[in-house]
Amino acid sequence: MEDSLNKGKPEVRLRVFRAIDEPNTCELFIEGHTRVLTSIGVTKVTSSKNEWAKNPAAFVMVVESLDGEKVYGGARVHVAGGSEPLPIEQATGAMDSRIFSLVWRFARHGTGEVCGLWNSREIAGYGIGSIFLVRTAIAISSQIGVQSLFALCAPYTIPAAEAVGMEKETSIGNDGTFYYPKLDLVATVMLLKDVPLLSKANQEDKNAIMRIREDLNIIRIEALRRREITIHYETQIPNLDRWNLSATILQAEKSFLQAKINKSDPEII
Repeated sequence: MEDSLNKGKPEVRLRVFRAIDEPNTCELFIEGHTRVLTSIGVTKVTSSKNEWAKNPAAFVMVVESLDGEKVYGGARVHVAGGSEPLPIEQATGAMDSRIFSLVWRFARHGTGEVCGLWNSREIAGYGIGSIFLVRTAIAISSQIGVQSLFALCAPYTIPAAEAVGMEKETSIGNDGTFYYPKLDLVATVMLLKDVPLLSKANQEDKNAIMRIREDLNIIRIEALRRREITIHYETQIPNLDRWNLSATILQAEKSFLQAKINKSDPEII
């Protein structure tokens, strides 16, 4: 597969879809993300089995070449109540079981998690991973219908999370932090409590997110530190008529209650 990115004047597409609708693109996402993780010495994470690709409550963003043959980066939004717990629950639950009650408190009204954020070296320095994918994740969450969003952030991604209105959640872990995905790396639990309003977001980021919500399919020239990239935003999620948030919330409740039963009575399997 050849790199079709024009480094002098890069032009990419940022596209959104439900994971179960595009298994082949999910495979490209997985391959690229795995390469990035391996390059920084992370060979095992909670989502390494990649069951999310079969999760009906997982939504995927990819930054790809205009011909769709090359994926340069991506991120996901998982909704609580899918076919597996949220990645943050899988990652931290064994270290602090309070994460399950915390997630359910917000899942009653629809909650999710921004996760799996990455970008390749080919596109590093243009703000794809640090700004534009994060903004897009928040923007598309209003289509999905969730009211809040979690994230488990590496230290260098905390500023981007705070810029879109996320706050550190200190009620779990060590004042909100965990050693993850390995002992020499620290991850911080972040929470955006008002996806529709973004009351704590920086004004610049809030304006940018609202523009994405208003114009779901638009071409924009984005600039960061005097570097420009043309992004073809295609953020209208296909097949949303098949998506049922209410049913997903109901499943989240069933999973939470079943987990409580299993925990309180060891004889119940």
